[in-house]
Amino acid sequence: MTITVNAPSQARRSVLDELEAESIHIIREVLAEFDNPGLLFSGGKDSVIVLHLLAKAVFPARVPIPVVHIDTGHNFGEVLKFRDQVVARYGLNLVVGSVQEYIDRGELTELPDGTRNRLQTRVLLDTIEANRFDVVFGGARRDEDKARAKERILSLRDEFGVWDPRNQRPEIWNLYNGRHAPGGHVRAFPISNWTERDIWAYINQEQIELPPIYFAHKRQVFERDGMWRAVTGVSLPAQGEIVSIRQVRYRTVGDASCTGAVLSAADTVPKVLDELALATVTERGATRADDRISAAGMEDRKTEGYF
Repeated sequence: MTITVNAPSQARRSVLDELEAESIHIIREVLAEFDNPGLLFSGGKDSVIVLHLLAKAVFPARVPIPVVHIDTGHNFGEVLKFRDQVVARYGLNLVVGSVQEYIDRGELTELPDGTRNRLQTRVLLDTIEANRFDVVFGGARRDEDKARAKERILSLRDEFGVWDPRNQRPEIWNLYNGRHAPGGHVRAFPISNWTERDIWAYINQEQIELPPIYFAHKRQVFERDGMWRAVTGVSLPAQGEIVSIRQVRYRTVGDASCTGAVLSAADTVPKVLDELALATVTERGATRADDRISAAGMEDRKTEGYF
């Protein structure tokens, strides 16, 4: 990733410039207001953007906070490799919460469908508590899901990590109140107002590197529930599901056992932007099986303390 600082200009700022300025303002406010921040970092495009903005916000200093990855044990190998490369490049302190370790200790039980996204919540809350984070940055955006559309930029969580939409403060103009009760913490979402297309346009503008699975590549896949699932050790076809080699890419990268790919020829950022111009479904709605459990699937998990 190359950090560039745009020189002042009298010309009218673009939409991306406005979004970048808003996000950097939020990041600086949070860094000034809280004692012990962390950054939730999966290696996916949204957390990569938040890290890039954080680096800009503190430039020329180095990123001063740790990055936190909740590892389900079912992550795509390409994403974990990319995560480690980014950590080394920035010289970051990486904090990992391992779902597998909880399973091995008998503190969590594997779900019948084999997915682990829901198991992340306990590990995430314990990791926040163990490291005494009073705020963690996240890459959630309001266009992703109905539950996230009502999310505040600074989201209050109680001592149990629970999100209560009735207990969220109004955010007037650019005033952000980080006050929270003892034992609770705050989730900060500086790219809340960005869309998926904004994210990719910014990636194009800033020449930001991403894991290669975001771009079209040939992969062994099988079709299930209208999604193309990769053949991996944690994602195998059932009887009657036919494995074929297709050219696919991922719009979102999560647990490999519930994240689907889309058929695509978009192997560059401009081609992805062209493809998104025709998209009618959000990336989570199109490719995340865990968000199809119910109409309120995401909101149910958020009230439990999920991202």
